[in-house]
Amino acid sequence: MSVFGEAALSAFLELLSAKLLDSVLNFVADHRQVHQQLKLWQSILPEIKTVLNHAEEKQIKDEGVKNWLDDLQDLAYDVDDILDEFAYQELRLKHQKTQPQASTSKIQKLIPTCCTGGNFSPISFMFNAKMISKINTITDRLNSLNTRRSSLGLSEIMSQGATSKGNKPRLQPASLMDGAVEYVGRANEKQEMLELLNSNNSDGVCVLSIVGMGGMGKTTLAQLVYNDPSIKESFDHKSWVCVSDDFDAVNITKTILRSLDAESRDENDLNLLQVKLKEKLSGKRFLLVLDDIWNESYSDWTILRTPFGAGTKIIVTTRLEKVSSNVDSVKAFYLDKLSHHDCLSIFAQHALKARNFDGHLQFKEIGENIDHSEWEKINESEIWDLPEDPCGLIPALRLNYHYLPPHLKRCFAYCSIFPKDYEFEEEEIILLWRAEGFLQSKAKIQGKGLGNQYFQDLVSRSFFQRSGKDKSRFVMHDLMNDLAQSIAGEICCRLEDDKQSKFSLRTRHSAYVSDDGYHSVKKFEAFYQMTSLHTFLPLLHGKCRFYLTNVVVEDLLPRLSCLRVLSLRGCEIFDLPDFFENLKHLRYLNFSSTQINCLPDSLCTLYHLETLILRNCSKLKNLPSKIENLVNLHFLDISGADSIERMPSGFDQLTKLQTLSNFVIGEGDGHLIRELKNLSNLRGNFCLSGLENVNGQDVREAKLNGKLGIDGLELQWGEDLENSTRKKEKKLEQLIIENYGGNLSSLKLRNCKNCKSLPSVGRLPLLKDLSIIGFDQVQKIGVEFFGENQLNPFASLEILSFESLPNWKELPTHLPSLQKLEIHSCMSLVVSISSFPSLCELSIRGCAELVDDCSSPAKEISFLQTLSLSNISKFNIPADRTMLRFGNLVGHRFITVGCCPQLQSLEAEEAELQPDKISRVESLMIVSCDGLNRLPQVLHELTFLTVMEIQGFRGLVSFTENNLPPNLKKLKIAGCENLKHLVDENEDSKSLSSTLFLFKDLEIQNCASLMSLLSKGNKNICSQLQLLRIINCSKLSCLFSNTKFPITLKHLIIKGCPVSEIKSLPRGLDKLIHLQEIMFFRTFVVDGCGNFGALPKCMASITSLRRLSVLNCSADISFPSEGFPANLTSLEIINAPKNYRSLVEWGLNSLSSLQELIIGGEGCSNVVSFPEKGTRMMLPPSLTRIFLSGFENLEFMFSEGFQDLASLKELMIGDCPKLTSLPEKYMLRSLGHLHIFSCPLLKKECSSNNGREWSKISHIPLVQIDLEIALKAKLAWKWAFRKIL
Repeated sequence: MSVFGEAALSAFLELLSAKLLDSVLNFVADHRQVHQQLKLWQSILPEIKTVLNHAEEKQIKDEGVKNWLDDLQDLAYDVDDILDEFAYQELRLKHQKTQPQASTSKIQKLIPTCCTGGNFSPISFMFNAKMISKINTITDRLNSLNTRRSSLGLSEIMSQGATSKGNKPRLQPASLMDGAVEYVGRANEKQEMLELLNSNNSDGVCVLSIVGMGGMGKTTLAQLVYNDPSIKESFDHKSWVCVSDDFDAVNITKTILRSLDAESRDENDLNLLQVKLKEKLSGKRFLLVLDDIWNESYSDWTILRTPFGAGTKIIVTTRLEKVSSNVDSVKAFYLDKLSHHDCLSIFAQHALKARNFDGHLQFKEIGENIDHSEWEKINESEIWDLPEDPCGLIPALRLNYHYLPPHLKRCFAYCSIFPKDYEFEEEEIILLWRAEGFLQSKAKIQGKGLGNQYFQDLVSRSFFQRSGKDKSRFVMHDLMNDLAQSIAGEICCRLEDDKQSKFSLRTRHSAYVSDDGYHSVKKFEAFYQMTSLHTFLPLLHGKCRFYLTNVVVEDLLPRLSCLRVLSLRGCEIFDLPDFFENLKHLRYLNFSSTQINCLPDSLCTLYHLETLILRNCSKLKNLPSKIENLVNLHFLDISGADSIERMPSGFDQLTKLQTLSNFVIGEGDGHLIRELKNLSNLRGNFCLSGLENVNGQDVREAKLNGKLGIDGLELQWGEDLENSTRKKEKKLEQLIIENYGGNLSSLKLRNCKNCKSLPSVGRLPLLKDLSIIGFDQVQKIGVEFFGENQLNPFASLEILSFESLPNWKELPTHLPSLQKLEIHSCMSLVVSISSFPSLCELSIRGCAELVDDCSSPAKEISFLQTLSLSNISKFNIPADRTMLRFGNLVGHRFITVGCCPQLQSLEAEEAELQPDKISRVESLMIVSCDGLNRLPQVLHELTFLTVMEIQGFRGLVSFTENNLPPNLKKLKIAGCENLKHLVDENEDSKSLSSTLFLFKDLEIQNCASLMSLLSKGNKNICSQLQLLRIINCSKLSCLFSNTKFPITLKHLIIKGCPVSEIKSLPRGLDKLIHLQEIMFFRTFVVDGCGNFGALPKCMASITSLRRLSVLNCSADISFPSEGFPANLTSLEIINAPKNYRSLVEWGLNSLSSLQELIIGGEGCSNVVSFPEKGTRMMLPPSLTRIFLSGFENLEFMFSEGFQDLASLKELMIGDCPKLTSLPEKYMLRSLGHLHIFSCPLLKKECSSNNGREWSKISHIPLVQIDLEIALKAKLAWKWAFRKIL
C-alpha cells in the first residue's frame, strides 16, 4: 500500500475507534441520526482492522487489494477530520458555558424544550445538520469498503513476519570472504578490535558490538576480524552464526555446537544443548560472531549467553543501539560512511579490477569527477517504485522498517516530507508529530516525554543520524529518505524547485522546499487540488527569510480547512488576515522570523492549538488578549520577540503549558506573575523579564520553586533602571550564592552594571560553563569568586567566558579543568598564557597585555588546539621564549592572530623549532599586525597546514620557494602593499614544482605592487589550482608568463586590474575541461589575436564553462564568431556594446542551460525593445533571472520573447527612462521578485493607484520600485545593484 503499512494503519484505526468511544458518541447522543451512524462506524472499523495483515500480503500481487487499502487509508483520514470537528465543537460549547450568557434569543424561545438537549444552541443545531451529509457519505464509503473486503476474500490472519510477505528469504552472509576483493576503509576499527580480542585481561565474557545502518559494512568488518591470522593463534575455537530476524536460542546453540563437533546429536532441549556446549568450551578460548541481531529482549540475550564463561569473546553486529546496550559491550564500534578516498578505491575495484587509478590515469579524472547530474538521474529513477530490487538494497532497508513498532512507522514515514540533507532538531520533529496526532499512549506520558522516546528509538535504529556539521541537529541518510518516500507514497509529498511532485487528492502532508527567497503564484498551483491537506510547511535551504505571494495568505490558506500544521516561518509578511475561524483543526502555528506586528483575535478560537511559535517576531507588540481560550496550548515560544512589553492576563487557564520561553511583566502588571502558580507542567528553559515591576509577595505566589521541570532559568531586569522615574531599591553592589545544593551546570551573569564583586560560584561542584558579561565596576576577581576555604573550587568548570569588563585588571588562575577560555573586550586586563596548562581553546579579543611570566615550562601547554588573538595592546614575552612558546601554540590546529600592532615576531631569531611540536597545525590566519617584521621561517615544516590567510602585512614582498607549506590548499593574501610576486624563484632550485602541488584556491586582493605570480615565470607552481581570484592589483601585468593555465582551473576572476597593464592571458583556455567561470573586470584580454580585437576564439569550445562576465571592456572588443560556450548558466555583459551585438547576431536561444542573464545596454542606443523584435533573441526557457540596465531608448518588453519563461523568478530593470510596459501577466506567474529603478514612465504605470501595469504585477511576492518596496516589504537588495552598477 502507499503509506504506513498495515501495522501503522491498524494503529490509526484503533485511534479512531478510541475517539468514537471517548467523547464523540456522548457529544452527539441527543442527535439520534448522527449517533446511530457513528455507532455503525464503531462496529465496522474493528472488523476491517482484523483483515489488514491479510490485505498487506495480498496487495503485492493483487491490484484490487492495493486499491482497497488506499481507499481505506483515505477514508480513515476523512473520518478523523469529521471526528475532530465534533471535538472542536465540544470545546467551543464548553468555552461558551464559561462565558457570561446573553439573554435567550427569540428563535430559541420558539423551540420546545423537549427538542433541546443539554448541548443545544442554534450554532450546534446548524453544526449537526451541516454534518449529516458528510456523515452519510462516510457511512456509504465505509459500507462499500466492508462489502469489497468480503468480495476480495480478505480474512483475519496473524502477522507472519518479514519472509512471508511475498518476499524471498534473504541470503544470509557467511564467515568466508571473497579472496579476489581487496577490502578498504575499516583498518582502524579492525586493528582496535583485534587488540581487544587478543588481549588476556578479561575475567568473564567479553562482548564487542558493531553498530550501524544497513549497508555500512558491519558484517564485512566482522569477517575481516574473524579471518585474521592472529585470531587463529589466539583462540582454540571460533564459530559464526547469522542470527537475523529469527532469534531462536535453541537453533543458535545448535549451530554453535555443530561448528565445534560436526557429529553432535540433534537436540531440541535448550538445557541439554547448553550443558553440552559449556562442557565443550571448558578451559578453551572461544570466539563467537553473532551477525545481524534484531531481537531487543534483554532476557533472551541473558538466556543465550548462559553457557559462556571466561575465555569467550563475542562479536555482535546490529543496526540497533538497544541491542548493543543489552549485550553489555566492552566497546561499541559505530560505523560511519567511508571516506572519499576509500569510496574511490572501491569504485576502481569494481570498474577496473584495480585498487586505485594509479595504473589507469586516463580514467582518474572521470572517476573523481563523475557528473553529479548522472547520480541525480539514478536517484530520481523509478527503481524505488519497483516491488523487487535486483541489488537487494531496498529489501534490506525495508527490513529496518518492518521491525518498527506501529507507532514509529507513522512517525518515520511522515519524515518523507523533509528533503535530503535537511537538518532538523529533535524538538522540531516532536512538535510536528504531536500536531499530527502521532503521539498517542495508553499510559499517561506527557507529549514531549513520549515524543522524545519515539525520536530516540528512531535514532537508536539508525533512521536518524546526528549531523556532522552540528551535533545538536539530526539528518536522515539519503537511502533512509528514499525509503520513507517509497513507504509514504502519495500521502506525503514535498514540492521542490525544478522537481516534479506526486501531488494528488489523497495528499495530506506536504512541505515545500525552496532555495530562493521568492515564492510565487505558480509554486502553489498544485496545492489547490489538495483540499484535505493537514500539513503546510515551508523548508528553506540556507535562507531564514522569503517573500510570499499574497495569493497564498488571502486565498489559498483559508481553503485548506483541514490543516493541523501551518508554518509561515521566515515569511516577509506584515499583516495576517482574520482567517483562523476557517482553520479550526490547527494544532501547530509557526510565525517565527516574520514581520507581523499583531495577531488576529480569531486565533483565540483555535481551541485545539497546541504549539504557537513566535520566535524572533521582532515587530510583534502584544499577544492576543483572549489567550486563556487556548486551553490545549502546550508550547509557546516568544524568544527574540523583544517588542512584547507585557503579557495578557489569562495564563493561569493554560494549565497544559509545558514550554513557555518568556514571561514578560509590564509596568503595573506585577500581580500577573501570580498566574504562573497554576502552570505546574512547565519545563526546559524559562525566562522571567521585567522583574523590576514585581514585588516579593507576587514572586512567592508564583510558586516557581515547585516547577521542578525547569532546568534553565533566566532572570531579567530592565536595562534602563538608571533613568527610571519609578522609585527603585538601593543599587545592587554584591551578589552572593551560598549553600546551593542543586546540579547547576551552566550559569550566565549578564549586564549587572553596578556589581563590584562576583558571587561565589566556585562553590558549585557541577558547574561546567560560566559566562560573565557586562560587569562594569569589577576591577579584581578575588577569593570571593572561588569561595572562602573552598578546597576544590570550580571542580568541573570546562568553559569560562568574560566579556565587557572594562575595569578588570587581574585574571584568576588555578582552574585545572578549564578547557576553553574566552576573553573579549576587557581592555584593562593583563593575561598570562602560563596560567592554564590544560586549555584546548583560547580566544582573546581585546585586552591590555599578553605576558609570559615563565611560571610554567612551555611543554606544559600541550593540549591547545585553537588559538585566537586579536586587538591586544601590548606583548610582553621574553625573547628567548617567544619562539618556544609560540612554537608550541602553532604546533596545534587552528591559529588566528589579528590587530596586534605590538607583536613583532612569532619566533625567536636563533632558536630552532622542533618539528614534532608543530606538525598538527591546519589553519593559520595573520591579520593587521603592523609591527610584525617577518613570517615564521618554519612554514615549510607545517606539513598539515592546508589553509593560510595573511592580511595587512607590509613586510611581505614574496614567499621564498622553499618556505611555503607543502600541503597548502587555500591561500588568501589581502592588503599586503609591498607584495611583488607570490613566489620569488630561485633558478638553481628544482624543488618548486612540488612545493604548491596541492594548491586549489588562490586569492590575492588589494596588493598594489603585485606584478606577477612568479618572479621569472618559468615553473608550474599551481598544477592543482581550481580557483584563481585577483582583485584590485593595479600593477599586475601577467599571470603565469611562459606557462599555461592549470588544467584543473574551474573559476578565473580578474577584477580591478587596469586595461593598460595586462597584455595577455596564458594560452590553452580550450584545454580547461573543468572551467566553470570567467570574469573580466576592466581588463583587456587577448589570447592568440594579434590585433587585440576579439576575445579568444577557443572560448566557444570550453564546454565546462558555466559563468562568463565581461564588464566595462573596450568598445573594440567583439566576441568570436564561433559563438558563446554552449553550457553557460550565467552570462553578464555590461558596457560592452560590441559583445552585446555579437550576442544578438549569434542568438541567445542557443544557450539552452542559461539561468542568469545580466545585460547593461550602455552604447546600445538603437535598442527599443527587449528582446529585440525580429531578431534571434528569443529568450531560452531555462532562464530564472534577468537583469537589464542602461538602455537609454528601450520602450517596451517584447512579450513573445518571454512566452516560454516558465521558470523566471527575478526580473530587474533599471536606467531605462523611456520604458513604459512589461510582458503580459500570464508570462510573469512564476516571477517572485520585480525590481524597477530609474524608469520614471514605467514607475507611473506600475502604481497601485490606477497604473495600467499594476494588474500584471500585483501577485508578485516582492515588488521594488526606486528602492520603495511595494506590498509592505522592506528589504533592500543592494547586492544586485552593486553587481550591475
